[in-house]
Amino acid sequence: MKLYRLITGTDDSAFCHRVTQALNNGWDLHGSPTVSFDTAKGTTICGQAVVKEAQGTYSPGMKLGEQ
Repeated sequence: MKLYRLITGTDDSAFCHRVTQALNNGWDLHGSPTVSFDTAKGTTICGQAVVKEAQGTYSPGMKLGEQ
């Protein structure tokens, strides 16, 4: 099965570490990152889609971050 996640967060090192951790856990980048500005908080928000091939059958209850 193919799994999909969208990692989002404030544009900081913690976001980059989350994407790096996903890559090191077998996920692949899917498309370009996205960036948006939250005017209420005054922060930049990033998003990066990742995909991964995995064994088994998909279930909505799966914790994709743990795959």
